[in-house]
Order: sequence, then C-alpha cells, then structure tokens
Amino acid sequence: DFVYQFKAMCYFTNGTERVRYVTRYIYNREEYARFDSDVEVYRAVTPLGPPDAEYWNSQKEVWRGPGRSWTRCADTTTSWSSARPCSGE
Repeated sequence: DFVYQFKAMCYFTNGTERVRYVTRYIYNREEYARFDSDVEVYRAVTPLGPPDAEYWNSQKEVWRGPGRSWTRCADTTTSWSSARPCSGE
C-alpha cells in the first residue's frame, strides 16, 4: 500500500491584500514536490520530485498568470466567510 497526498494551502496577509498559495505533494508521508506562488515554480523537495516538477514547470500556460493565487484561494475565502461559527455544543 502507499499514500499519495496533495495539500493546497492559502495564506492571507492583511485581509486579502496579499495572497500566497502553496501546494505540497506527498508520497508515503514524505513531501517530494512543492509549488509556492511567491516563487512561481514547482520545486523538487526530494529525489522523487524532479520529474514531476520539471513536467509541471513546462506547463506554465496552465497555471501561471497574474491573479492566479487569488483565483485558487477565492473559493476558500467565500466558503469560510459564509460558514457559521461553531458554538462548541
């Protein structure tokens, strides 16, 4: 058996003035590749990562462009801002 995980995280600074989007690709509890919108490239984290990072970086027309971080994270803010706070009961 193996476990493959994809984690997408949005970091908001000063409301939505600055949005940072980070994705982590994990295989068997070890992160092997990462995308950070501050750098705008996929990076290999372990020796397993270079083939995927190189391929994803060759597909820039799909994921790159102004406002992409906000586009990826906008649904998240909409979902959270419309959610009702939990009362703990």
